[in-house]
Amino acid sequence: MQFKKYFVLGSLFVLPLVVYLFFLSGVNNFYKLPVLTPTVNEISAFNGLDNQKVGLEQHITILGFLGEDAFEKRGLAFNLNEKIYKPFYQFKDFQFVMVVPKGTEAGVQKILVELGQYGDISRWNFVFGDATDIQSLFNSLKTDQILDNTLACSKMFIVDKDRNLRGRDDDKDVGILYGYNPNSIEELGDKMKDDVKVVLAEYRLALKKNTANRKK
Repeated sequence: MQFKKYFVLGSLFVLPLVVYLFFLSGVNNFYKLPVLTPTVNEISAFNGLDNQKVGLEQHITILGFLGEDAFEKRGLAFNLNEKIYKPFYQFKDFQFVMVVPKGTEAGVQKILVELGQYGDISRWNFVFGDATDIQSLFNSLKTDQILDNTLACSKMFIVDKDRNLRGRDDDKDVGILYGYNPNSIEELGDKMKDDVKVVLAEYRLALKKNTANRKK
C-alpha cells in the first residue's frame, strides 16, 4: 500500500517533466527557425585585427554592431560570451562577428584580452570598416532596428551558412523578432540560446542525411 502511494505521487511529479522534455526535444529537432531576410551582404569589405579576412558564407554567425564605443560596451560581450559563445563555440563553423568602425582597434584589443581570461576566444572575430560599408551591411539585414550615430545597434543577429538572417516570425512578445537584446540575460538565456540550438540542430540533421545518402 505504501509503495503504491509513493508510485502515484512519483508519477504525478515525473510525468509532466517527461512530457515537457519530450516537447522541448521536439522543438529543437524538428522546428526550423524562419528565414527573415535572405542573402545578407558578405563582409569582404572588412578586415580583422591582423588584416585577416572573415566571411559569413558557410558559417553560423552571431553578428553584432558595437560602434565607436565598443570598449564601453564590453559588458555586452561578456554577456554573450557566457550565455551563447561558451555553450556553442566548439561546434564547427560557429563564429561571432562584431562589426566596428576603423579606429577602434585599441579598444577591441582590450576586449579580447579581457575575454581571453575566461577561456578560448578563437571564434570571436572583430572586423573593421568605414561608415558606408557598415551601414550597407546593416541595411542588408532589413530589420526594424537602426544604427545609432556611433554605428552601433542594440541587438545581436543570427545569420546562417547561406547568409540568411534567422529569427522568429511569431514571437509572443514582439511578433517578428529580428535580433536579440544582449543586455537581457533572460532573453539571451532563453530565446537566443534556444534559437541557436535550433539552427545548429538543423545543420547537424542535414549533415547526417548527406552522410547517410553517400553511404547508400
